[in-house]
Amino acid sequence: MIVILFRSRRTEAAGDDYRAMDEEIFALARRADGFEAVKSFRADDGERLTIVWWRDAESLARWRNDPRHRVAQQTGRARWYESYDMEVAEVVRESRFRRPPAGIPDPRPAV
Repeated sequence: MIVILFRSRRTEAAGDDYRAMDEEIFALARRADGFEAVKSFRADDGERLTIVWWRDAESLARWRNDPRHRVAQQTGRARWYESYDMEVAEVVRESRFRRPPAGIPDPRPAV
C-alpha cells in the first residue's frame, strides 16, 4: 500500500474554481483503479492535510499521469497553492482494532 501525505496552503485566488476542480478530481480519483481511501483535515493555522491511500505504486503512477489530474496540478501551482509539501510512503506494516458492537460477544479468546 502507498500513502500520500499532501500538506498545503491555498492562495486567496483559490475560490469557486478551486472547489469545483477539487470535487471533480476527488470524484475521478475515487473511480481510479487502485484507489483505496482519502481523508482531508484543516488545522487552525489554515494548513490542510490530505491523506490518500493507493493499492500500489503502479496505480499511483497511473493517477499521477492522468491528464485531468495533470491540469489540476499545473493550475494548482500557477494559481491555487501558496505552498505544498507531498510525501509518498510505502506502508510496511498495518495493525487494526475494531470494538465489537454492544451486545455482540467478542470472538477473540480472552488472554
